[in-house]
Amino acid sequence: MGATMTQKILSSKVGREVESGEHVVVDVDLVYAHDGTAPLAIDVLERMGLGVESPGRVVFTIDHAAPAPHAEAAALHLQMRAFASRHGIRIFDVGQGISHQVIPESGLVSPGMVVIGADSHTVTLGAYGSFATGVGSTDAAIAMARGRIWLRIPEVMAIRLEGRLREHVMARDAILEIIGRLGSDGANYMAVEFLGSAVEAMSVDSRVVLSNMSVEMGAKVGLVPVDSTTIRWLEERGVSAEPLAPDGDAEYDYEHVLNAGEIKPNVALPGNVDRVVPVEEREGVPVNEVFIGSCSGGRFEDFLQAARILRGRRVREGVRCIAAPASRNIYESLAESGLLAELVRSGCVVGPPTCGPCIGAHMGILGPGEVVASTSTRNFPGRMGHPTSQIYLVSPLTAAATAVRGQLTDPGRFVS
Repeated sequence: MGATMTQKILSSKVGREVESGEHVVVDVDLVYAHDGTAPLAIDVLERMGLGVESPGRVVFTIDHAAPAPHAEAAALHLQMRAFASRHGIRIFDVGQGISHQVIPESGLVSPGMVVIGADSHTVTLGAYGSFATGVGSTDAAIAMARGRIWLRIPEVMAIRLEGRLREHVMARDAILEIIGRLGSDGANYMAVEFLGSAVEAMSVDSRVVLSNMSVEMGAKVGLVPVDSTTIRWLEERGVSAEPLAPDGDAEYDYEHVLNAGEIKPNVALPGNVDRVVPVEEREGVPVNEVFIGSCSGGRFEDFLQAARILRGRRVREGVRCIAAPASRNIYESLAESGLLAELVRSGCVVGPPTCGPCIGAHMGILGPGEVVASTSTRNFPGRMGHPTSQIYLVSPLTAAATAVRGQLTDPGRFVS
């Protein structure tokens, strides 16, 4: 019987074949934490009198409340910088980017790695063929100190996306479709492997969206096979890589098949990410704000797609459209390509690389009763501001169309 990607990675780490449900201790190749979680991990290490076993395998990022919106956040940033300096830990400081983007961009991730992050969206790095999963700050602290992590081998789910997405449908719409069908607990503690011809045709930027949002249905990890597309992306960043994919006869605990051509532009309705319907069913909902950014929707491709609609048009008066690239590299690419100027000309407010709007830390916090169409990751009450505000999760294309019309809009009206 063949092996899944999950089994291949973890069997290699353990040194024998592993089975779903067993408990193992594995060596960790990379541990990272940000300004929302690193201070807690630092406190754990200092209270327990522990050091950092392999500083070269630990990374800090200051990306959540960055630039610091208040003195308390600035103090936490100082704590992180001081600890990183004492222990020789690499730190990506304010403006360098969101952890899940800047870490792979910097050549720190490769296929077959086990990556532990003190953030649930660490699953994003599964798009590069790593077993990447989020843990709490205490577990991350112990991984920093000992270089190992305790895991239960997850069951494995295959999601096959076959066919071709339509021109106005993005990977974001596909993953919302999947979450809507399976539910927010449909893959609890499972390793999800995204397969099929539609996935093979995707760029790395699009594949990352699938892995990133897999945690929104409870997944422990979201993996995409490593092929020539991935290898080329990694090699451009100085990382040597080999193909990594499930065997043709791999057996999965669960399997779902979707026809990519049938997927429409989708929206997750306020309250929960699995309340998914086609955008066309909710057209006309007025919005106060549009947000294009986050670890889920702030890559170059996302802004390139949004520009297909924003180019030569204006954000509707009375609507705030906030754009935040996921990294400094993306920001520079937007500037060099002319897309940055186009965003500004269309009426967007372009901010620095930050998680701020997504988590309601700063830069676009919603007031009472306000409505936002967002490319971010979650939409529970109060996530982006006031508890009575409402968050509609959409693709960058839908976000751009909504910004232009000032109401929730199917991008098919602009892009056929």
